[in-house]
Amino acid sequence: MSHARTIVAEPLTREAFAPFGEVIDTGGADSFPINQGRTERFHALATVELLGKDAQGILSIFRGQPLSPLKITLMERHPLGSQAFVPMNNGAFLAVVAPPGEFDESLVRVFLAGGNQGLSYRAGTWHAPLLPLDPNSDYLVVDRQGAGNNCDEITLAGPITPVLPSN
Repeated sequence: MSHARTIVAEPLTREAFAPFGEVIDTGGADSFPINQGRTERFHALATVELLGKDAQGILSIFRGQPLSPLKITLMERHPLGSQAFVPMNNGAFLAVVAPPGEFDESLVRVFLAGGNQGLSYRAGTWHAPLLPLDPNSDYLVVDRQGAGNNCDEITLAGPITPVLPSN
């Protein structure tokens, strides 16, 4: 049975996103000076999870396009490692997520990430594919490569339409 839903995007905060991963943002982060005081280091904003045989952490750049119409029909998860997205050209994006474990559509949440925020999905967290709001949005992506299947996908019973909050 197909059923469509709309979900209003929540602001991306450390507390709200904690069940799904970590927010990569300087606001409220621990920091200290380095390089003879010329640089402020915002330390350990997220961890990298690497599970399984011969796992390696890798850096990639993803160039994403907005989804039009904005209807989510697919969710995925990476059971063997975290996956982090840091916007490189200050573009806002949406994070559509559900907790790890057996997928439960009723637990899907939508977060609006500002162009100055990144995020790291915990290993096994269900999420929609990349959802930039602007064309040609580049993201530095930190994730895992190595042996084993690290991508599970599920088709939703009905589309989810994220709704941007009204100001």
